[in-house]
Amino acid sequence: MYAWIWRKLPGGVWAKVTCSLVLVTAVGALLWYVVFPWATPLLPFDDVQVEAGTGEDAGTTIPGEEDVDEGPDELPYSTTSNQPHPDSSR
Repeated sequence: MYAWIWRKLPGGVWAKVTCSLVLVTAVGALLWYVVFPWATPLLPFDDVQVEAGTGEDAGTTIPGEEDVDEGPDELPYSTTSNQPHPDSSR
């Protein structure tokens, strides 16, 4: 395909290089300013759901189910360093 385009461009080598750069720039601008803005609402990249508040799910309890407080969640790793906790099984 690229060889076909190169053969169809008019002029010598420098004219073909210049025309190629113009074509690449035109296609890039067309994609950037027309195609991508049109396609952005169709893509799921911005489809995130973040709940605000205390971090508890509101309205997700099942009727008849009791709320069980399991206490604070303990992380199995350090949040301040990259060193693992010493394990007694080693």
